[in-house]
Amino acid sequence: MPRSVNSVAKRARRKKVLKQAKGYFGRRKNVWTVAKNAVDRAMQYSYRDRRNKKRTFRALWIQRINAGARQHGMSYSQFMGALKKDGVELNRKVLADLAMNHPEAFEAIIKKVK
Repeated sequence: MPRSVNSVAKRARRKKVLKQAKGYFGRRKNVWTVAKNAVDRAMQYSYRDRRNKKRTFRALWIQRINAGARQHGMSYSQFMGALKKDGVELNRKVLADLAMNHPEAFEAIIKKVK
């Protein structure tokens, strides 16, 4: 009796991986074993870097807030401490946007906490 293999699912799985590898260079786009490894690695990188992106944006926001605060004679840590003490609940993303694009509004916040 011949053995039963699920070729339909096997082919679908391979097609899915090869579709994900579309645009890769050389054998990475069309040879199953090479493409599978390339796609697995790409998925690991994308998972990791979705988390790293949050870190880098927070660092950018802190730099922008620091630059804006120093223009008005405060350091970043002094500014954030004063915000916390006054109960101003604006997050770093909003503060960085104000410091970059709306300096008059940022200055008003600094005057409020000074």
